[in-house]
Amino acid sequence: MTIRLLKTLVAVADAKTFSAAAKVVHVTHAAVSQQMRTLEEDLGVELFDRSTRTPELTQTGLEVVTRARQIISDYNNLVPSVLADGGLSGTVTLGAIPTTLTGLAPRAMAILKAKFPKTGLHIRPGLTRALLTDVERGALDAAIVTKPHLMPVGLDFFELAREPLELIAAAQEPEDDPETLLKSRPFIRFNRNAVVGSLIDTWILSKRIRVTETMELDSLEAITSMVQQNLGVSIVPRLAVPQASDTHVKRMALGPDAPLRILGLAYREDQIKTRALQEISQALQMVVDTAREAP
Repeated sequence: MTIRLLKTLVAVADAKTFSAAAKVVHVTHAAVSQQMRTLEEDLGVELFDRSTRTPELTQTGLEVVTRARQIISDYNNLVPSVLADGGLSGTVTLGAIPTTLTGLAPRAMAILKAKFPKTGLHIRPGLTRALLTDVERGALDAAIVTKPHLMPVGLDFFELAREPLELIAAAQEPEDDPETLLKSRPFIRFNRNAVVGSLIDTWILSKRIRVTETMELDSLEAITSMVQQNLGVSIVPRLAVPQASDTHVKRMALGPDAPLRILGLAYREDQIKTRALQEISQALQMVVDTAREAP
C-alpha cells in the first residue's frame, strides 16, 4: 500500500466515479480501477460494491476513506524535506537530459551550492524515458526532462520553459527555406530514442519530407559542431538557456506549426523532499528567467 493509492481512493470518494477521479489524479479510468483493486488486495477488504453500474463505496470503504484522509494529512505534515535548521543538508540526486548539462543544470546547481553549501548535489545524465524510470523507482529525487506525451502514473511535472524546434545550417548556407534544406541537404538526426527526437520525426512526417540521413547523435554540441562544418542540417530545440559555448550556426524557424519541447522538472508525487524540490525548482526557474531577460 502506498500514499498514492490512498490519494486515488480519496479522489474517487470526492469525485464519485472512477472516470472523474481519473481526471483529478491525471491517469486513465483503467489505471484508477487497477489501483483500487490493488488497494483492496493489500488491505484484504472490499472497498467498492461493483454490482451497480457505477462502483460505490461499501461501509468499510467509507471508513477506510476517513482514515486515508487522516493518513494523507499526517503524511503532508511530516518534515517534508532534507531541510534542517533553515538550511538544505543531506544529498539530492538530480537527473538531467544532455541538452541541459552545459547551460541550465550547472547554473542552477551553482545557485543551490552557494545558498546551501552543506548539501550534496549529484547530477546523473540520461535521456528522458530512462530518467523518468529512475524517478519512478526512487533512484533519482527529480529529473530535468522533456515532457512526454503521457507522464508516468505517480509523477508530477513542473514546467520550466517551452522551446520551439528550429532548423540549423552552416553559417554560410545561402538557402533560407527550412523545407528546401531538409529535402536537399544531408540530415543529421537528433537521437530518435529521445522525446525531442520523436517530436522532430513526427513533424517531418507531417510535412511529408523525405530526408537523407547521414548520422544520428544525442549530443546537441556534437550536432551543432557537425552542422557548423557544413556536414548537413539538423532540427534542434532553441534552448531557453543557451549552452556555455554556443556554436555559431544559421538558425531558421520552422513556421507557426513548429513543435515545442516542454522542458521541466519531474518528480514523484509522494516525494517527501518537497522543500528541497521547491529550492531546485526555484533555482532552475531563476536561470530560465535570467536567460529570457538577457539581451
